[in-house]
Amino acid sequence: MATYSLANERLRALEDIEREIGAILQNAGTVILELSKEKTNERLLDRQAAAFTASVQHVEAELSGQIRYLTQVATGQPHEGSSYSSRKDCQMALKRVDYARLKLSDVARTCEQMLE
Repeated sequence: MATYSLANERLRALEDIEREIGAILQNAGTVILELSKEKTNERLLDRQAAAFTASVQHVEAELSGQIRYLTQVATGQPHEGSSYSSRKDCQMALKRVDYARLKLSDVARTCEQMLE
């Protein structure tokens, strides 16, 4: 259940990033519109440019965090909420058990042949 809440939290974070990208585009549009006027409102330009820069930096930081998380998940490094490592260990243990059964079967056949 915790895995689903972590996944939902990650999706919400991506949705927030998407909304912020929309705000970035809106700020850029406002700046371009203001620059196209003959007499520009410098205070508005400064505010919009500052908001644009801050938003871009925030989105960049958030996306970097998301990429780091996805890199950890993809490479099997331990991370919060992951069961990949445990599943991989279990799969490897099952393969070792199958291999041991195969070898024991070979030994048993060899012993039977020697006794005949």
